Amino acid sequence: MTAPVRVVVAGAAGRMGREVVRAVHGDDGCQLVAAVDVHHVGEDAGELAGIGALGVPIQASLAEAIATGRPEVLVDFTIARAAAANGEEALRHGVSPVIGTTGLPSEAIERLRALAAERRIGALIAPNFSIGAVLMMQFARQAARYLPAVEIVELHHDRKVDAPSGTAMRTAELILEARSERDATAPVAEEIRLPGARGGDFRGIRIHSVRLPGYVAHQEVLFGGPAQTLSIRHDSFDRTSFMPGVLLAIRRVRSLEGLAIGLEHLLDLG
Repeated sequence: MTAPVRVVVAGAAGRMGREVVRAVHGDDGCQLVAAVDVHHVGEDAGELAGIGALGVPIQASLAEAIATGRPEVLVDFTIARAAAANGEEALRHGVSPVIGTTGLPSEAIERLRALAAERRIGALIAPNFSIGAVLMMQFARQAARYLPAVEIVELHHDRKVDAPSGTAMRTAELILEARSERDATAPVAEEIRLPGARGGDFRGIRIHSVRLPGYVAHQEVLFGGPAQTLSIRHDSFDRTSFMPGVLLAIRRVRSLEGLAIGLEHLLDLG
């Protein structure tokens, strides 16, 4: 019988972190061995997550958590600056990072890529762990080959600090990979009466960010063509929608060769 994957969760006191604690504890293939956060230090991670005491206290230091818990995988839902440092710390100790934190600067990602390659350790950065959202991005990439005129609208809760979302940026990158330079729509001399009314411009793709209470994570990719439109939309109504993807990443990340960007690298998409 295969031993469960030993997991440390960084950001364990946050909303996503608590959800990960619940998911890991409830999965027979995983074992929560440590939890890290700058808040609620010393409190039991299970009690914070509402599932009762697990005997896993919140620790302030990832290095200490790795030393005491001996994890194989780090799951990080913190903030960009902390996630980059946590990922490097994990790799230096032979631990595979699974990073769901968005907004990491490109130079931080490249440092993680180089370190993962040097240590020959699998690592993953995923802008979205919802399998439905990953499929939405893949469908958008396919559609862009035939309908190059596109805009992206992403909607999140009002506590999200980065905009556009990592999912929207990743979607735009995939669309740009799929379409040729000749497919880019010609710029139009627009009269912008209110700055930002047309959203942000990412290499010719307009991205619109909405932040309102009541939303969790939603995105619609809008394509236009001669006398037709195509809408590809995904909605996450609760953070539990991300957990199957997180558990998949925990189980498979160590099979990767170095750093991968996007959960699609762990899915069999044909």
